[in-house]
Amino acid sequence: MKRIFLYVCCGITALALNAGCSSDNKSNNDVAKTGPTENEQAEDTGISLPTGPLDKDLERIKLPQGFRIDYYAKGVENARSMAISPSGIVFVGTRTEDKVYAVVDENRDGKADEVVEIASGLNSPNGVAFKDGDLYVGEINRIIRFRNIEQSFRNKPQFEVVTDTYPSDAHHGWKYIAFGPDGKLYVPVGAPCNICKSDNPVYATITRINEDGTGQEIYAEGVRNSVGFAWHPETEELWFTDNGRDMLGNDVPSDELNRAPQKGLHFGYPYCHQGDISDPEFGNQRNCNEFEKPVQKLGAHVASLGFKFYTGNMFPAKYKNQIIMAQHGSWNRDSKVGYRLMTVTLEGNKAVAYEPFAEGWLEGEDDWGRPVDVVTMRDGSLLVSDDKHNAIYRITYSSNAAATANQ
Repeated sequence: MKRIFLYVCCGITALALNAGCSSDNKSNNDVAKTGPTENEQAEDTGISLPTGPLDKDLERIKLPQGFRIDYYAKGVENARSMAISPSGIVFVGTRTEDKVYAVVDENRDGKADEVVEIASGLNSPNGVAFKDGDLYVGEINRIIRFRNIEQSFRNKPQFEVVTDTYPSDAHHGWKYIAFGPDGKLYVPVGAPCNICKSDNPVYATITRINEDGTGQEIYAEGVRNSVGFAWHPETEELWFTDNGRDMLGNDVPSDELNRAPQKGLHFGYPYCHQGDISDPEFGNQRNCNEFEKPVQKLGAHVASLGFKFYTGNMFPAKYKNQIIMAQHGSWNRDSKVGYRLMTVTLEGNKAVAYEPFAEGWLEGEDDWGRPVDVVTMRDGSLLVSDDKHNAIYRITYSSNAAATANQ
């Protein structure tokens, strides 16, 4: 089967990142690994397109013409961040549960055959990332690693602690983790509050560490709570979502889509929000002009989480290298917003369009699903996790379906 290597963003797993491996049981004489990095995924057209009628639940989801949404897996309790292994196993973290899952499609028909519990008893294991055969899991105060996970996931594998030096605060403590093109693991540390200024500089940052847990450093500051980031497939620059503070009203401040092309930039928290609103408590200490401005204001309280730069070939060309983002939805707004997928269209580093891609999980004031993360499969279809409906969806595109709709 012919495979082409394509870039994709952070939440998707590494197939073999950089030369060599840190595993203690691998020889120094091993041949250096080659192939896709954390930003890449091998495209494989061997996964079946869906046929037959839509599930009744999913008839409520509105998508552009030619797209359809199906269940990839049901019964994945509190499905949050996702990562895909080279063999196509989807690893899924949880936030309010204590478990990590492997979701397996053995017959490659585009629907999971089983959901396997890898581990339990963990401390909000939200983040998952894959590198050199190993699964990394981000708990609140530590990063753990499961060796050779594709071979061991059915056998309740043991883990080792990579680092346990992160703060133990539960407030904004859950982690979204991913390996960057530099081979380092990026780990956010949310603010331990709605709005505060901490003496510990690691709060409200995105950090990075070596794969063995050493070398922890702050990459970006002034980041209140990022639960999604990705590297641009062409420039390899880091982009991330950041959730705005609460209790300033229904419509401010906005969540942010930010770009961090280099280490050391500050994005405003707690002094400035959405690039132009001074905080009522801390804004008199710093000026908004001192900080990086968001590329796109995403809306107040929408809870923008995981996103990807779409790099597959299944979707129409206009989606290539553009952002598809999950919005978890509001919890403290008079009328609810979010609960959808959005696209951000870029020209260079500027956002020129921001519009809905998939809607319908919110019906009036009733929300029955909350999207969390997206990953691109090897065939170019898109997986979406939903921690309220306990499901993973698969979004596909067919030009034949689009042509039929236009007749």
